[in-house]
Amino acid sequence: MPTPTLVNRQYKDSVFSRYFSEPQRLIELYNSIKGAHYPPDADVDIQTLEDVLFHEQINDLAFLLEHRLIILIEHQSTINLNLPLRLLLYIARVYEKVLDNADIYKRGLIKIPKPEFIVLYNADAFKEADIPDLLELKVAVYNINEGCNAELLRRSRSLSEYAAFVAQVRRGTAEKQPLETAVKNAIRYCLANDVMGEFLTAHGSEVENMIMTEFNLETAKQVWREEWLEEGREEGREEGVELGMEKSRRLTIQNMKRENLPDETIARIFNMTVEEVQQSLN
Repeated sequence: MPTPTLVNRQYKDSVFSRYFSEPQRLIELYNSIKGAHYPPDADVDIQTLEDVLFHEQINDLAFLLEHRLIILIEHQSTINLNLPLRLLLYIARVYEKVLDNADIYKRGLIKIPKPEFIVLYNADAFKEADIPDLLELKVAVYNINEGCNAELLRRSRSLSEYAAFVAQVRRGTAEKQPLETAVKNAIRYCLANDVMGEFLTAHGSEVENMIMTEFNLETAKQVWREEWLEEGREEGREEGVELGMEKSRRLTIQNMKRENLPDETIARIFNMTVEEVQQSLN
């Protein structure tokens, strides 16, 4: 099996993907979730795609552990009922990456690693959703907010510390701290209390940028449609709706640029080209 590799950094990381890209931490997390007993030096090969599963940012890890192919996702917004379909398409692309393309033309049966799908849900509210069973694909979903799944968090120190860090940021924003202040205070708190200490010491400034991007995108997604509709209502006619949406989009892009989001990320979110993003700022 290939030597373990780091997730490709061409696209914007999330704190989650960077934190759990360390093989021993990833093994500890998987053991805690599945009740497995893989040793810290088990053979891990990270195969995360150089693409974005949810078209916003990378919050996922695809990795081979012994003879299993695991898709691990942190999902920070409403569970999408099409998640099984997205994961089916995703796993097919991972298999393309793992297998020799020539193998599919062989007459003999090709043995492939057994896939597993795990979603760690980390949002402010959670409601169970009935996922259509037209496509039978099982996805295990775990709520990792503070106060939820205490036994799982007890088994995995890495996951418990990550959940505590995210909760600390949210606690700051709930107290009306500016997001940047809340993130910095959360990092200081965690360093003082030995929470993700080694990781935050090595990557503190990167974590600030990552978490700012994640939280700002979550907030932006909640208000875009409301802004567009409101602008349209103010114009009072059909062409006014289009004008209002365009004005709101320009304003949102300007705000995202002030938060130092790359043009490529903004383009993916709005389904635009980088050139169109740059033109909208003029």
